[in-house]
Amino acid sequence: MAVISPMTSQVPTNHLASADAKRRMDRVTAQLSALVDAEPDIEATAVVSIEGVIIASSLSDGLNDERVASMTAAMVGLGERIASELDRGSLDQVVIKGDAGSVILVSINDAAVLTAVVKHDMQLGLMFLDMRKAAADLSQIL
Repeated sequence: MAVISPMTSQVPTNHLASADAKRRMDRVTAQLSALVDAEPDIEATAVVSIEGVIIASSLSDGLNDERVASMTAAMVGLGERIASELDRGSLDQVVIKGDAGSVILVSINDAAVLTAVVKHDMQLGLMFLDMRKAAADLSQIL
């Protein structure tokens, strides 16, 4: 697994704003670290804006930040449209399950999503619980 890292291009250039943004990014990366530590079945995590920009990530070497971000944004957009068109309320999560594992997207707030790439044999119930708690914590930071 790659080291969890914030995307520094999102940090404002104003010194005071920059210091505040750095503290917030440190808190975001601490939340991602806590999630990864709590769930050994997580192979990679990312906080992604709904516009498809990586805010922070712990993506493994085989995963590209830009690809994960754009796919996350596309799936959130499609999920929101499906939920709306079928009168299911606001989107809470999206799960894509494949032969080799799953990708789970959980809403943080109206502007960001928590994405996790998980192993095939993981426990979904506990994973959802941990991801919802992490998303709630992240919503207080972002």
